[in-house]
Amino acid sequence: MLASMVWILLMGFFAGQLARRLQAPALVGMVVAGIFLGPQVGHVLSDEVLGSADALRTIAVMVILMKAGLGLDREKLAQQGTVALRLGFLPASCEAIAVMLAAIWLFQFDVATGLLLGCILGAESPAVIVPAMLRLKSLGWGVHKGIPDAILTGSALSDVLLLLVFSLLLAFLAQGDAILTLPGGFTVNAIYLLPLQVVIQVGLGVLLGWITARLLVAVLAQQNWTQNAVQDSLVAASIALLLVIVAVAVPIFSGYLAVMATGFFLIELDAPLARRLRGGFNSLWAIAEIILFVLLGASIQLDVLGDTLLTGLLVLAIGTLVGRSLGWYLSTLGSNWTVRERLFLLPSNSAKATVQAAIGAIPLAQGIAGGETILAIAALSILITAPLGAWAIPTFAPKLLEQGEVDPTKVAIERRIVLLAAVDTSPLAPQVLKKAAELARRSDGEVIVLYVQQMDDVPGMVWLRDQVKHTLADIRHQFLIREGVIPETIIRIAQDYGVAEIIVGKRGHRSFQDVLVGSVPRAIVETSSLPVLVVEAESVGDLHEDT
Repeated sequence: MLASMVWILLMGFFAGQLARRLQAPALVGMVVAGIFLGPQVGHVLSDEVLGSADALRTIAVMVILMKAGLGLDREKLAQQGTVALRLGFLPASCEAIAVMLAAIWLFQFDVATGLLLGCILGAESPAVIVPAMLRLKSLGWGVHKGIPDAILTGSALSDVLLLLVFSLLLAFLAQGDAILTLPGGFTVNAIYLLPLQVVIQVGLGVLLGWITARLLVAVLAQQNWTQNAVQDSLVAASIALLLVIVAVAVPIFSGYLAVMATGFFLIELDAPLARRLRGGFNSLWAIAEIILFVLLGASIQLDVLGDTLLTGLLVLAIGTLVGRSLGWYLSTLGSNWTVRERLFLLPSNSAKATVQAAIGAIPLAQGIAGGETILAIAALSILITAPLGAWAIPTFAPKLLEQGEVDPTKVAIERRIVLLAAVDTSPLAPQVLKKAAELARRSDGEVIVLYVQQMDDVPGMVWLRDQVKHTLADIRHQFLIREGVIPETIIRIAQDYGVAEIIVGKRGHRSFQDVLVGSVPRAIVETSSLPVLVVEAESVGDLHEDT
């Protein structure tokens, strides 16, 4: 089992990076790696790992939904009114009905089996949609109207609805009926209680999310049971996973919706805690993503795709271009979305992967007629729509959406931190380098050491290189030598390299010439649009920052 996990992590990571270098989504490489490692080709993965695939996928989906909740913006959702709610019900419902009609026509399914296939294909993939929407938010695309937030919320609600209908239809087809006995001896078909079940599952899921968020704030922020962000994330992930497990054992609420609601309420209750957890779950997702998509690839049965390839593609096209498009139109009717923003729903809201991998094989396992065809089309939907959606979202967002201001309190903004340390060959250089090293270690940043040469000073240059090598030994850095006017050269290099901050040294006692002409640090502070940290020479600890 351990060898299989090593194969999953290493092959999944490098296959994903290879796909990224070929300008394809990383998940494409991970899925392909899963196909080669799985029982269809290489049979490298052990039976224990394949048997644990559902549990591992559950953990991965929990991580991505918590990320989604921690990235939601209540103000943007309120601004959208009912659009997010309509996106949660109408596109999925319309697609499921369109797929049902297509399956009756092409496969001669009965209504219940056709709708079962519709529920599988209509579900949206959080593993594709959530990271993509959060990345759009971090870049500002569509944030003015809250479009990523509406899509995230709608995606979660639609999966709750379709999974409920799927479970009822499964019971109906497996047992011939799904009859519930109510208090007093009354019996009723479970299908008639579906609207009530949806309301109860959604309502209890949101309520438990709020309770869990309050619990996490009390334990992690108020009582201080943890000492760092890693422990915060470990506790939050364990409690979120417990919600999902309890929801399976006691299916009266949506566990996944409760997890997403937990992240949402954490932002409202304790924004600093939410920010720390956001970073922790970003790190967890780096591992969970590989496991999820490699196991997804391993679960795809290539041998059942051939017979249903063309008809399966037709079913997918009808479901998306007819059913889901109608749902998108009805969902955004009367909203302030432009035509281009409505068109963005086509690439952004169609990806299928996680749910299809989790439930696509269940009808076949339970002996339902047409189960093999259902599994084949579910696998086809993953192979077609997951890579297409992962590629299309970042490709079409700049073409169809407006870019707005990013709110760093609602989404993790990953930025490569680069600092510029401007030094000379004076005794002040080590102090500047030490401050640059200190800041770089705090932010896991890089340092550019810049020396603006005014005259040849070979011994000084050798000494300065030794100082840089010693002080920045554990930090990524570059050593640049340039000629020119010192303040202008420093600012130009800072702009060219996109640095976050400039660090310069200043002698404590200014000469009469400095008073008349102005020192180099003063000239940089007065002309730079970037933050400038000035290190005083008189005392290593006497520092101040000018902007």
